[in-house]
Amino acid sequence: MTTFEPNRRTARTDFAGKRVLITGAARGLGLELATVLAARGARLSLVGLEPELLKAQADALGSSHTWFAADVTDQAALDDAVQGTVAALGGIDVVVPNAGIANMGTIASGPVDAHVRTIDVNVNGTIRTVSACLPHLIESRGYALLIASVGSFGMFPGLGTYCVSKAAVEHLANALRFELAHTGVAVGSAHPAFLNTDLVRGSDENSQSLGVARRRLLGPLSQTYSPRECAVALADGIAKRKRRVYVPRSLAVMQALRPLVLSSMGDAVLKRRLRIAEYIPALEDEVKAVGRAFGAVSVETKAQPGR
Repeated sequence: MTTFEPNRRTARTDFAGKRVLITGAARGLGLELATVLAARGARLSLVGLEPELLKAQADALGSSHTWFAADVTDQAALDDAVQGTVAALGGIDVVVPNAGIANMGTIASGPVDAHVRTIDVNVNGTIRTVSACLPHLIESRGYALLIASVGSFGMFPGLGTYCVSKAAVEHLANALRFELAHTGVAVGSAHPAFLNTDLVRGSDENSQSLGVARRRLLGPLSQTYSPRECAVALADGIAKRKRRVYVPRSLAVMQALRPLVLSSMGDAVLKRRLRIAEYIPALEDEVKAVGRAFGAVSVETKAQPGR
């Protein structure tokens, strides 16, 4: 695993009193971000699908934090979580709609419900979360950090639907930035590379071919980064109300070169690096053999083992 140098000022209290709602906070990046922000003085509302984990994590962070079980595709449950957050914390200054999933496989091999579910959680779940929090963000003149990905401005075959969803999240952030400018609410998008989380590990466990192909990518895309150090970078971005946060920072170059990355020349390079004619059939066979489109520990697999 490759890491990058974390910000050394993690003991500072630049979030003192700030009220932050994070979805997908039971584990992975959401939990790491909550831990970093709590250490900097924030008061957290942890929202997600695993109540036992959420309660344990909120208790571990301290008595000034709260938690709510909610599926981000269920507007009523989200509205209840937001109202509960406001009742417990007194308002919302920052929202991080972090809940996300990634199905492995191609559109051709399906199952189609897994592709649709990924879009529903990652895109519609973000829209629902931001919408529920907006009245409170407008009141506090707050900030929303939408979790996109390096997949927002590139494509990785086999995780195509995930990349589609993250491109949509980036453009949602772009739209909201204009729509909310007159209210004082700032909006950013975060673009991490591959992180050492259950999502990435689950993809690799489902498909050896996918993991091998990922490591054939160039530069920072071939590496896996620490969720804690990513969380530190996101916290710094939130503190500065940044327009975009890249993890690692070198991904800003890829964003600037997006027309080249998505050109026919970029396609040719990716096909050659991934050995696409071998990789795609192997991936489809592996996903079919394992019998699920999500990782073994994904809440999607636990909820519907057939996926």
